[in-house]
Amino acid sequence: MTWFESIILGIVQGLTEFLPISSSAHLRLTAVAAGWRDPGAAFTAVTQIGTETAVLIYFRKDIARIVGAWCRSLVNKEARADADARMGWLVIIGSVPIGVLGLTLKDYIEGPFRDLRLIACTLIGLAVLLALADRYAARNAARAESAGRHRAVRPVKDLRDLNVRDGLIYGLCQSLALVPGVSRSGATITGGLFLRYNRAAAARYSFLLAIPAVLASGAYELTEIGAEDSHVDWGPTILATVVAGVIGYAVIAWFMRFISTRSFMPFVIYRVALGVTVLALIWFGLLDPFAGSTVH
Repeated sequence: MTWFESIILGIVQGLTEFLPISSSAHLRLTAVAAGWRDPGAAFTAVTQIGTETAVLIYFRKDIARIVGAWCRSLVNKEARADADARMGWLVIIGSVPIGVLGLTLKDYIEGPFRDLRLIACTLIGLAVLLALADRYAARNAARAESAGRHRAVRPVKDLRDLNVRDGLIYGLCQSLALVPGVSRSGATITGGLFLRYNRAAAARYSFLLAIPAVLASGAYELTEIGAEDSHVDWGPTILATVVAGVIGYAVIAWFMRFISTRSFMPFVIYRVALGVTVLALIWFGLLDPFAGSTVH
């Protein structure tokens, strides 16, 4: 991997990590479009440390509060009732599914899951689910607003309503992102909307939930960078990680403002268009499903 490739891929990672369009799919497709070798799952995981650092900085006050409350809950029973302490436990609980499945499916993640046909189908499939979830959320919000305090109408939930069941469902949704094309934020936000959480709450927990999974995955894949059978060296990887973190911070700030007033439909349309384009290119023989990859 050249320095130029690492800069471009770092920009792509930063731009797409927090949007519901799949950063892993875009890294794979960017390399294919440019005629480069597949950067691989290890490179993707390590560069995500950069974007996750942006999350740590952006939500630093919330994270410090949650970590402090969680630590106090370990020695003080009364502190366990604190909302921030409960959030700490729910982030841990929600991280279990992707940890287990990530280790179990490691060979598939690094091989068959990088098939462009699968990536295209997951881009389209998650787009359909996200569209349905977005419409469902909008309808629930409208009903709750028009009904006011009418008890027959279930209110839209925020993070204060998060419980163990919902945390595990969020975690299972996040696990779908092990397949490139799904999108970690897209899958968890979709799950949150179907659980009746408002858009801001769904996105906020999605970002918090990703912290343990992304940092652990990146740390686990560190040994793959610079290995004898890898074309990805440490220098370009570090540069891509820094670039991704800087751009990712700006994207988080924009995205949180965007979803407070707008729907997810622009992302749905983009995902479908991209997925259909990839499938069409493969169908007409213009694109090899395993282009740039050493796995067939």
